[in-house]
Amino acid sequence: MLKAFCLAALVITQAHAQYPDKPIRLVVGFSAGGPTDLPARYIAERLGNALGQRVIVENRTGAGGQIATQDVLAKPRDGYNLLLCTHFEGINLAIYKNAAYTLADIAPITQISLYYYAAALANSVPVKSWEEFVAYAKANPGKLNYGMTGRGSAQEILALELAKLTGIEMTGIAYKGGADVMNDLIPGRLQFYVSPTLGVLPHYKAGRLRLVAVTSPQRLAAAPEIPTLAEKGLPFVRYGWLGICAGAGTPPAVITQLNREIGAIVRSPQYRELIEKAGSVAVASTPEELARILRETYEQTARIAREFDLHL
Repeated sequence: MLKAFCLAALVITQAHAQYPDKPIRLVVGFSAGGPTDLPARYIAERLGNALGQRVIVENRTGAGGQIATQDVLAKPRDGYNLLLCTHFEGINLAIYKNAAYTLADIAPITQISLYYYAAALANSVPVKSWEEFVAYAKANPGKLNYGMTGRGSAQEILALELAKLTGIEMTGIAYKGGADVMNDLIPGRLQFYVSPTLGVLPHYKAGRLRLVAVTSPQRLAAAPEIPTLAEKGLPFVRYGWLGICAGAGTPPAVITQLNREIGAIVRSPQYRELIEKAGSVAVASTPEELARILRETYEQTARIAREFDLHL
């Protein structure tokens, strides 16, 4: 009996030691080229090199990231199906009454970034500052459209909060992802978008759109000329986050290995430079720390959902 037990333990240990022995999927819930996709692809390439197996990024867009989350959770929880998890995991649970998963279904691995938002305007909007934008919007109630990546998305929540604080009225237009929003914002078919800085700073620096404020507590090193909303008298500091997660039940040894390897990438000067250029902050964490952040995101959004009646 003892011999059989030892043999079984050896087989399990060897199975974990061999991880990974085939390609790994990293599923992203938003469109290619967007603010979630770029860091995912950077990490996937280097994680693949570290593990000796390909890490393939797959974009599964729709439903505010829920399609990607459900895709990963429906697969074997063995470390070969990973999720580029975001604050949307907590947001969706707070917004959708019949969400197909719970917080307990998600196994956090590590945070990979923290980022702030920027108030972006189409160049066709005839204003140059936050104050001028608010005045223009008040003079044209309901005529300005803002972009959001799905009902209850962070972009919608932030736009609604800002509209309430300033007394303006705008109309929300839903898109599949940030790249799709850019396709309408840059030519002026859309007027306003509260975007993660990663998604709009390159376009701003190229002169394709205008940024009039950021939600960070201090001005961003990547764009120090853009004022914060706090400077404008609005007590409005908001941030989002990205992480890598798996399905609950993934072997702890695999979670530990992935946390170690991904954490090393996130702490590298090259990744930090890539992230900071876009106004974000490179942050690695323990699985427990990311679980706490995920839970706090859910609790904060639940309060906002009640305030704006965002339940679906």
